[in-house]
Amino acid sequence: MTVKKFPELLDEFRRWMAEAEQSEANDPTAMSLATADKDGQPSVRMVLLKNADERGFVFYTNYESQKGTELQENPKAALCFHWKSLRRSIRIQGTVEKVSDAEADAYFDSRPRDSRIGAWASQQSRTMAGRFSLETAVAKYAAKFGVSSIPRPDYWSGFRVIPARMEFWRDRPFRLHERRLYRQTPEGWTESILYP
Repeated sequence: MTVKKFPELLDEFRRWMAEAEQSEANDPTAMSLATADKDGQPSVRMVLLKNADERGFVFYTNYESQKGTELQENPKAALCFHWKSLRRSIRIQGTVEKVSDAEADAYFDSRPRDSRIGAWASQQSRTMAGRFSLETAVAKYAAKFGVSSIPRPDYWSGFRVIPARMEFWRDRPFRLHERRLYRQTPEGWTESILYP
């Protein structure tokens, strides 16, 4: 049985991501995020990875959105990166924790000004009367903040997916794909080779 340490898997993830950044036409950091509500009803959507380190995989959102609500009710998630240009994917499953305020503030401050205003203006995932409602809210917050700094809203922050399972998938001819599954154990990350 092969046992690895998480930094080895993270290094491989980063190599694949670096290749994707060279070959993918749009959003190489895009990943599907699967969540489930307190009743177990699943939902999935695309989000952007903003950081990957020894602690896990980070994305940001409105905590009052559907995904934010679901992750606070049921702090488990699955991620899937799929890079068509490379014919590869990586699946990740694990538990979820909120990022620190310092991490969220630093990332929020790095965003374009219009995106920061958008975080205030959008009542993410809730019904709106029409596009004019959003445009009115954007104008309101643009006027409110003017040229001053824009603070991060309390309801806007990040989640970190702490992996317990990672699968690296590579396309092979005749659908005889390569699948390597890693599971976290007390000894380290054990590797299993899966049938395609």
